[in-house]
Amino acid sequence: MSESTISMLPEQLRERNQWVCWREESRDGKPTKIPVTPGSGEFASSTDPDTWTSVEIALKYADSGDADGVGFVFTDDDPIVGVDLDDCRDPETGDVDDRAQDIIARLDSYTEISPSGIGFHVLIEGELPDGRNRRGTIELYDTARFFTVTGDHLEETPGRVARRQDALEAIHREYVQGTDTGAKSESENRGVTSEQVSTDKTVDIDVDLEDEELLEKARNASNGSKFERLWKGNTAGYESQSEADMALCCLLAFWTGGDHTRVDRLFRQSGILREKWDDVHYADGSTYGDKTIERAIANTSEFYDPDARDDSSEASSRESESPTTGDRDEPAKNHAYLVEKNRLLSDRVDDLEATLKEKDDRIDELEATNELLREQLRDCQETLERREQTSNPEMDETSADEDNSIWGRVRRFAGGDN
Repeated sequence: MSESTISMLPEQLRERNQWVCWREESRDGKPTKIPVTPGSGEFASSTDPDTWTSVEIALKYADSGDADGVGFVFTDDDPIVGVDLDDCRDPETGDVDDRAQDIIARLDSYTEISPSGIGFHVLIEGELPDGRNRRGTIELYDTARFFTVTGDHLEETPGRVARRQDALEAIHREYVQGTDTGAKSESENRGVTSEQVSTDKTVDIDVDLEDEELLEKARNASNGSKFERLWKGNTAGYESQSEADMALCCLLAFWTGGDHTRVDRLFRQSGILREKWDDVHYADGSTYGDKTIERAIANTSEFYDPDARDDSSEASSRESESPTTGDRDEPAKNHAYLVEKNRLLSDRVDDLEATLKEKDDRIDELEATNELLREQLRDCQETLERREQTSNPEMDETSADEDNSIWGRVRRFAGGDN
């Protein structure tokens, strides 16, 4: 995108200093778009305004060749929502699948072709409905993420970011929140038990509670004390911060009915949140937080259902990290927690083995250096002895002063004499 195309971008984007650059890197053999700070080239954070700048500065840095493109960061302070439609366009023919055409037409707002050429980014004004924010190749974002911006405007769409709240809610309900027979079933995405889902339809659990009411229920459960400690940022009893992150996400996954967006929103309010949450750690561009939530939801086998019988004994029978199937009188550790712990321990073992190998190599190197120095000292000793014998032919080598001579001291060091 050249500087001349800046004026073609919607004013709602140009007027905000919420721009970063991005650089494509290969991770695990897959291309990944990494956000970088214009000017420094260091990693940019979608939650740190100090790493953002104006569109002019971002574009100038990208044009210098130090980055591959520019991106716009979504925040809570702007009304902009991004709709990401992936794998829906043939880059050679320009053909677009029916679902993407329907969404683009109904949103009727600024739309551009993504950098890969196989998808679209639609930008609208509105408020993202509660619930899931992704299903299959459709993702919706309104905060703590960035969109690549190409300026490759889809001509049949408006040149401005239009307010489309009603259309957004309908599309979210039909394509993301509701049942989609063409997408992966919710039981696969969320690990719903067989008792909760039939063979031919998906059951969505709508936890229609305010955040404070939901958190109060979590605190009052039998494992509420553990929830409260994690919520306040106390990770005592966990071998790593990552294990504590997973434990809290498992608890939130249960209480939110497996709602990825809500788990993320609640986690960000907890005392355990750290900057790593928004770091891109995976080849598909997912952040550490994204994957932690995905693992927690995918491996949680039961979810809180406010429409079911709600008594304290049901909630109190859950294990501390997350509910599991099996004998409720003898709760088992949550599978997601154990899987994550095993992964972390394996990574730790690998790190320790690598460190041990480095130390062994260093010891070998130091021993070789030490032997070389000893040889040099022995040579020096012999040279000194020859010189002294030459200058003092009558020297009594058995004199009492021998041990105090310089070559005597050298001999002791080089030869290890006592």
